[in-house]
Amino acid sequence: MSQEHETTRGRAHDPADGRTREAAGEGAAGAWRIEVDRLGCAGTGLCLGTAHGRMRLDGGRARPVDEVIDPDEAVLDAAETCPMEAITVRDAETGQVLAPLR
Repeated sequence: MSQEHETTRGRAHDPADGRTREAAGEGAAGAWRIEVDRLGCAGTGLCLGTAHGRMRLDGGRARPVDEVIDPDEAVLDAAETCPMEAITVRDAETGQVLAPLR
């Protein structure tokens, strides 16, 4: 994760407002959608190691194995650590961005 965000007992924490994703009403039990900006992706594969089994490389670029998933903190970590900020995780129902936190 970037220096701006740290993990608090498995929940991402944004020091700017002092709330965890859970406290902000994010990361609830609903489904999440993984989006990858394939033009922005550099194909480093960092996300594959961070969110094992959730991401794959296709044509040298990252893709989610499944676009809609059950909540998984590893996917949030992958979005936060992507060097190109090419991964976005959203609440599948509301479209609210869960990661990366900006």
